[in-house]
Amino acid sequence: MAIFKNSILELVQFNKNDIKGLIELSASVGWDYDEYEIGTVLSSGMIFGHKNFDGKIVSSAAIIPYDNKLASIGMLIVHKEFRGMGLGKDATQKCIDFASSNTSIMLIATEEGRPLYEKMGFITVDCVHKFLCDDYKPINKSGDVTTEEFNSNNLKEILKLDKAAFGDKRSKFLQNRINQSEQCLVVRDNRANIIGYGISILGPINLILGPIVAPDSQTAALIIDRLASRHQGKFRIDVPSGNEEFMLFLEQRGFKQVSQPPVMVINSAEMPPRNNTLFGIAAQIFG
Repeated sequence: MAIFKNSILELVQFNKNDIKGLIELSASVGWDYDEYEIGTVLSSGMIFGHKNFDGKIVSSAAIIPYDNKLASIGMLIVHKEFRGMGLGKDATQKCIDFASSNTSIMLIATEEGRPLYEKMGFITVDCVHKFLCDDYKPINKSGDVTTEEFNSNNLKEILKLDKAAFGDKRSKFLQNRINQSEQCLVVRDNRANIIGYGISILGPINLILGPIVAPDSQTAALIIDRLASRHQGKFRIDVPSGNEEFMLFLEQRGFKQVSQPPVMVINSAEMPPRNNTLFGIAAQIFG
């Protein structure tokens, strides 16, 4: 709880009735959450925060627990008129307390939020590279693999690929994300084995590209090209570090890197093992 003008703002858990207020809160800091994105967050995890005395949402923080020993925190927002009261810390701590003590918790920090997370015990272990594009230049190459639209029979194999790429199985989240998607593609090799997949999400401003899972940067590039080719508008992708060849491809296609936010963890000294096949994350909130 936080004290404000001799009164108390209670920390609460939000539900679908709060989606409009959460959209308004995110818009107040220039973030472009919409009802579909917040719906996926709510159906995959929990959102906590505070309301003022008129019932207006003035803070939020979300946690997305995955199948085993990893969770992701995001959507930490405090309305500018209610900053300096500890609301962000309280909401973040509620997310941490929601997970078990042996669960590694990750987040991708803003520069404004980083000092708070450090005080709470988070350490920086990596970074991601945020890319935006206003005018995508297609490659129009087929390669030695084939892409096709996802169907439900592909889910088991996609979950397996994603677990190795991300570091934990994300059954509930990935099913929700596919349901939300503008497009979900699977990639098969010349023996018809599924070797990768990619998802696009149509947001209010950008077509968000990710997750992108592929055995190599060339296949990742092909997935991006297939997802981007039928969209007229802006794009965004967040790329894990260590993918220099893929990032060069993005720059050649019209993407520009605009920031490099840190990846931070608590209850662990490092990220869970990954097999270097994750070329684009789902979104910063989902890790």
